Amino acid sequence: MSKRAMLGSQWLLACALVLTACGDSADAPQADIARVKDVRSNFGPEFKVTDVGPTGIDPRLLGPQALAPGMTFDPPDCASFANQQMVPAGAQGNMAATTAEGAGNRFIAIAVETSQEAAVNAPAENCRKVGFAGGGVRGLAEVVEAPQIDGAQTLGTHRVLQTVIDGKPRTGELFNYVASFGTYLVIVTANPLVEPNKPVAPVDTRRARDLLAAAVAAVRG
Repeated sequence: MSKRAMLGSQWLLACALVLTACGDSADAPQADIARVKDVRSNFGPEFKVTDVGPTGIDPRLLGPQALAPGMTFDPPDCASFANQQMVPAGAQGNMAATTAEGAGNRFIAIAVETSQEAAVNAPAENCRKVGFAGGGVRGLAEVVEAPQIDGAQTLGTHRVLQTVIDGKPRTGELFNYVASFGTYLVIVTANPLVEPNKPVAPVDTRRARDLLAAAVAAVRG
């Protein structure tokens, strides 16, 4: 084979490799929030499982976790953590969710695609546990263990609210686990169910953490 023919063959081979690589990239799976429903397989028959969406972002569900005005915070400079914002203000997009209720717990896996880059911002070291009180309500917000997920930022939080209703003390508890990657957020909330004539069950935080990892894997495809 002549030198010119050999160079021509090498050039054609290089072009073929480039085209193949481009084809593989085009065929790579893309994130899809609708696939969050695939986490159904993580729950047995003792759970009631329902799906919602995809639909527009519900600001009541994903807006700031605001507290009543006049609250005092301890430490005083950590109010922003107790009033954390999950989705960037003004962001547009869609969400899909799967809810599972059973074994004394409610789990909600939410997948969100936004118009802006999503980020999980961990609080400053002195704000990893924040107490608050005011208006007949007191409670705390604290950072808890979250799963490590390749290519994603994660954060786990635990919130407790205590108040008095009709002269009786009431306590609400919520665990929240968030993963962000690009313009996507995956959120898992877990809280105990209040059922008549049954003691309140502890939240299965291990299941909640595993659910976050499973939901991210499902959305990424």
